[in-house]
Amino acid sequence: MASLSPDDEQAILVQEPNSFVRSLTLNRPEQLNALSEDMVSRLIELFLVYQQDAKVKLVILKGEGRAFCAGGDVAALARLLFEGNWRTAIEIVGKLYKLMHLVATNKKPQVAILDGIVVGAGAAISIHGRFRVATENSIFAMPETALGSFPDMGSSHFLSRLPGSLGEYLALTGARLDGADMLACGLATHFVPSDKLALLEEALVLKMASPNILSYDLADNISAIIKEYSQQPNLSGRSALNRMDTINKCFSKRTAEEIFTALENEAANSKTDDTWFSSTIHKLNRAAPASLKIALRSVRQGRTEGVVECLVREHRISSIGLRVEAHTDFKEGCRALLLDKDGNPKWEPSRLELVDDEMIDKVFTPFDENDELKELQVPIISKL
Repeated sequence: MASLSPDDEQAILVQEPNSFVRSLTLNRPEQLNALSEDMVSRLIELFLVYQQDAKVKLVILKGEGRAFCAGGDVAALARLLFEGNWRTAIEIVGKLYKLMHLVATNKKPQVAILDGIVVGAGAAISIHGRFRVATENSIFAMPETALGSFPDMGSSHFLSRLPGSLGEYLALTGARLDGADMLACGLATHFVPSDKLALLEEALVLKMASPNILSYDLADNISAIIKEYSQQPNLSGRSALNRMDTINKCFSKRTAEEIFTALENEAANSKTDDTWFSSTIHKLNRAAPASLKIALRSVRQGRTEGVVECLVREHRISSIGLRVEAHTDFKEGCRALLLDKDGNPKWEPSRLELVDDEMIDKVFTPFDENDELKELQVPIISKL
């Protein structure tokens, strides 16, 4: 592993309040704590050390500033793609998938403090862990389809396990949830007001130092401490969870085309001037058509797969999306939204009806042994 510069290491602040707790702070606030390659390397290094350290009982993960983590460093990937360095981009993304595998399979409990923006890989690195603490400042979203990609990093595992068809709705539209929503649907395990977070961390550190805590009841003790500081917030009137009947009715349809039709029919039959329908249809219209179909299949396939199987499959799809010898929607989305910023991506195919099943089947098919692209190499464990 290449050595990190002092500036690189400062992007992950490591605190050891005692022998039993490690606190990691993502520290790129101006970039909303987006995970750079060096940050990913550092986190992998730290998680591997903690796995082997019998004294470490708990890892606390949080973000500096107004974001927990806004995902991977998409701007850096975009630059690589437009420089023609797509192989390097695939290597970086592969490293990020390996980090998610470490988090998802780690035996040491992780408490993620989600006091701010929680997007993309930032959602994955927290939700794959055991405890996720939302606050009144939490904002969750999986906006990848608007960038010509799909919800990745194992997200088909947790999205597919949300109530009803909420996972499909979030994956296709990139709609936002707040902290109360996250708790209600299970993305968060607890809700703690932000002004109590410091007290919560102090209590966790103190409890982990107790000689009475044994490994078999460690998670129960952590949960009990967090519960002492938790609240049960009310959903806002604008919460998507208040529309679960409509979401289930529309987003349970078999195809993306049928989802569009169902939304349009519901909007036409609505007796009120409801902007939710127009807003939802607008979100779908701005997304890459192929991304909508990939995201829909990915979430539904995730329901029958363990988290590691989801990671392996999604890594395959991500790799194909980064192989840019020619046009790809992800490269075009990066151009339109991050580089040129004209907000007018030219998707290929440009319409849902032009995206056939064979095209989607291809990105879900395991690589041939002679393919330059390779499957993610991680141990396959029992379904989680």
